[in-house]
Amino acid sequence: MTKSPQACANMDEVRVEIDRLDDALVDLLAERWGYVDRAWQLKDKPEEATVPWRIQQVIDRVRARGEEKNLPGALTEALWRQLIGWGIQYEEEKLRGENK
Repeated sequence: MTKSPQACANMDEVRVEIDRLDDALVDLLAERWGYVDRAWQLKDKPEEATVPWRIQQVIDRVRARGEEKNLPGALTEALWRQLIGWGIQYEEEKLRGENK
C-alpha cells in the first residue's frame, strides 16, 4: 500500500516508499530511453542530434512542471540537462556509426 510522506511513521516506511518510486522512475527512464534510441534512427547525421530550440522547450516545460509539484526548478533542470546530454551523445555516436 502506498503511503504519503506524512503518513510514514518511521524511516523504514519512508525507505519503502522511496524504493517504490525509484523502481517507477527507472521504468519511466527506460521507456524514455527507448524513444531516444528511436530518435537517432530517424536522423541522418550527427549534427541533427542537437536541436537547441527543442532542448530549451523541454527544459522550460519540465522545469515548470517540477515547480508546480514543489520540486526545485534548479534540480529539475539539472536532471533533465543530464538526461538530454546523455541522449545527444548517444545519438551522435550512433549517427557516426559507433556502437551500432
